[in-house]
Amino acid sequence: MHTPLGDRVPWLRSPWWRGLAAALAGALPALTFPAPSWWWLAYAALVPWLLLVRSAPTVRRAALDGWLGGAGFMLAVHHWLLPNLHVFLLVLALLLGALWAPWGILVHALLSDGRGRATGGRYAAALVLVPAGWLMVELVRSWQYLGGPWGLLGASQWQVPPALRLASLSGVWLLSLLLVAVNTALAELIARPAAWRAAVAGLLVPALAGAAAWLWAPLPRPAGTVRIAVVQPGIGGTPTERLARSESLTRALAHRGVGLVVWGESSLYQDPADHPALAARLASLTRQTGADLLVNADARRAGRAGIEKSAVLIGPQGPTGDRYAKMRLVPFGEYIPARSLLGWATHVGRAATTDRIRGTHQVVMRIPTADGLRIGPLVCFETAFPDMSRHLVRDGAQVLVAQSSTSTFQGSWAPAQHASLAALRAAENWRPMVHATLTGISAVYGPRGEPVGERLGTDRSAAAVYDLPLAAGTSPYSRFGDWALYGAAGALVLAGAYTGVRALRRRPAQAPPSDSL
Repeated sequence: MHTPLGDRVPWLRSPWWRGLAAALAGALPALTFPAPSWWWLAYAALVPWLLLVRSAPTVRRAALDGWLGGAGFMLAVHHWLLPNLHVFLLVLALLLGALWAPWGILVHALLSDGRGRATGGRYAAALVLVPAGWLMVELVRSWQYLGGPWGLLGASQWQVPPALRLASLSGVWLLSLLLVAVNTALAELIARPAAWRAAVAGLLVPALAGAAAWLWAPLPRPAGTVRIAVVQPGIGGTPTERLARSESLTRALAHRGVGLVVWGESSLYQDPADHPALAARLASLTRQTGADLLVNADARRAGRAGIEKSAVLIGPQGPTGDRYAKMRLVPFGEYIPARSLLGWATHVGRAATTDRIRGTHQVVMRIPTADGLRIGPLVCFETAFPDMSRHLVRDGAQVLVAQSSTSTFQGSWAPAQHASLAALRAAENWRPMVHATLTGISAVYGPRGEPVGERLGTDRSAAAVYDLPLAAGTSPYSRFGDWALYGAAGALVLAGAYTGVRALRRRPAQAPPSDSL
C-alpha cells in the first residue's frame, strides 16, 4: 500500500511549510549553473519539486506548488540582481513563477499521488509531456519582454562535450527536454517502484541519445584559424582612465599578427562617428596594430532621440560605417517596460532612468585586416538568445563576437554564467565565439564549444591573443532550427486533443426530448 507523501512528512500538511518547501525545491536547480556549476546535479535537481507537486492533495494546490517553485527558481537564478532591484526582484519572481502553475497541474495529472489512479500508460506519457510542458515554460519566459532566456536548464551543460554535441542538433532546447525527462523518470522510480519499466525507459533514452550523438552526430570541418585579440581593461577608474588603459593594452598587440581586436560593451561613452578626435585616436590604434578594432559605444548619436549601444568597427581611416545597434535590451536594466505603470521601480532599486533605443536589424561585418573574415556581433544579454546567433550564422558569419559588461555584478555568479553561454552558442552553430568584456569574465570557444586559450577573470586587466579555429559546414540546428520545441508543442497539442475526445465520449447521452406538453 502506497503512503502519500503528506502522510509520511506531516509538516507538509501545513500550507505555509509546503509553500516554503516548493520554493526551496524550485531554487535547487540554480546550483547547476556557474558559479557553482554543479552540472551533474541537473539530472536530479527537479526530483524534489516533482515529488512535492505529485503529492498535492488537490489540483489547485498542485498549481500553487508549481507557481511557488517557479518563483523560487527565478529568484535563485537572478539573485545577483537583488542589490539593483531590491524588493522588486521578488515581485518579478512571483509574476514569472506563475508560468509554472500550468506545469504543476500537468505534473499532478500525469504522476498522480499514488492512490490507485496512475497507470503505466500515464507514466509513459509523463516522460514525454512533463518535459514538453517545461519546455513551453522556458519558451514563454524567453520572450525578451518577460526577461529573456536566462537560466534555461539545458544551459547548465555548457562544459559537457556530449551535451554540446546534442546542442548542435536542436540547440539548448533539446538539452532541457532530455534533462527534465531524466528527472521525471527518477521521480517515477522513487514514488512508484512498480512503474520501473517506464522509469528505466525514461533514463535510457537520454543516455542513448547522448551516446548516439557523441558517436554519430555530424561534426564541423576545420577551415583554418584566425588570430583575434580581446582587450579587458578591468574594473575601476573613470571612463577616461578606462579608455586610456584600453589604448595602452591595445598598443601592446602591435606586431603580433592579430587580425581583429575586440573591446567590451560600453567601452566608449561617445560615438566615434560623431567625435572626430576620438575617431582619430582609435584609427591610430588600428594602424599601429595592423588590425581593425571593434569597439562599443553607449552614447547618443547625432540626429537620434536617445542613447543606443552600438558595436562600431574602426579601420585605419576611422569608422568604416559598419555598426550594429543592440536590439534586445535588458528589462529594467536598459529600459522599463510600461514605464508609466512600472516607473516606480527606479525608486526601489537601480533600474534604468532612461530607456535605450533598440536597433532594428542584425548585421554581419567584414574585417579587411583578417582576410575578409565575416563576424556576427552581439551585445551583452543577446548571447542568451539562441535564435540571434543562428540568424547571424545563416547570414554568413564565420565568427560570433559578443561584447559585454558585467561590472555592476562583480563578485556575483553573473559573469561566469554569462561567459558560459558562449560555449553553447558556438556548439549550436559550429562557429567559434568570442566573449569580450570590460571587467571579466572574457572567454573564447571553438566551433564545438571547446574552450580556446585562457579565460580572463574578473581580477584581470589584460589583452589576450587567441588563435581561433574556424569551421565549415552547417550544423543541424543552424539548418533546421528549433525542432525540439516544435515537437514538444505538438506532443502537448495531441495530448490535449486526445483528452478532449475521451472526455466527449465519456459524456452521458442526453435523454431525447419529450413530445408531451
